[in-house]
Amino acid sequence: MAISFMATPHPKQPYASSSPPPQRKGRACRYTGQAVRALPIRVITVGKKRSEGVRLLVDEYKTKLKPYCSFEDSLVRSNPRNAQDVRAQVEDEEAAIVKLIGPDDWVVVLDERGRDVDSEQMAELLGDAGNSGASRISFCIGGAYGHGSEVRKRANLTIKLSSLVLNHQIALVVLMEQLYRAWTILKGQNYHH
Repeated sequence: MAISFMATPHPKQPYASSSPPPQRKGRACRYTGQAVRALPIRVITVGKKRSEGVRLLVDEYKTKLKPYCSFEDSLVRSNPRNAQDVRAQVEDEEAAIVKLIGPDDWVVVLDERGRDVDSEQMAELLGDAGNSGASRISFCIGGAYGHGSEVRKRANLTIKLSSLVLNHQIALVVLMEQLYRAWTILKGQNYHH
């Protein structure tokens, strides 16, 4: 299933400037104000036990997402067999992820080499997935060594949340906030400016 995002130009600005940065003129999401099929969302994260702060933030965003869609958070244990070989570790994590992905899931892999998306494009991603005929959206956040080839092949789309490499716990919090932001964009609510 192909996704069509409209490109948004990002002018390069010098880091040090005496003038204030130009105001970004955001573009409207093409689904704002329209009925969008709310697919259940599952976020699959590879990692170890979460910190208390991350658990609190995830719970807060789960509550915020309830009016918009059902949400499931799945944590896959990193390196489940304590493999010394990186390839074996990634394969074990991948096997656990693949078991959680349904045949009708619309899969989004988060990867530092993925497509850069802004908040309006994230909203369009939810709208496009809702129109795809999929039964659920599954976002996959990889472990320390990323995703295996099977998960990458299964992905309908690969995106990045930042040009920076993010710890899986930080990536989860950023994703949760962006999912909430995307829904407020779709509903035309006053959260995103």
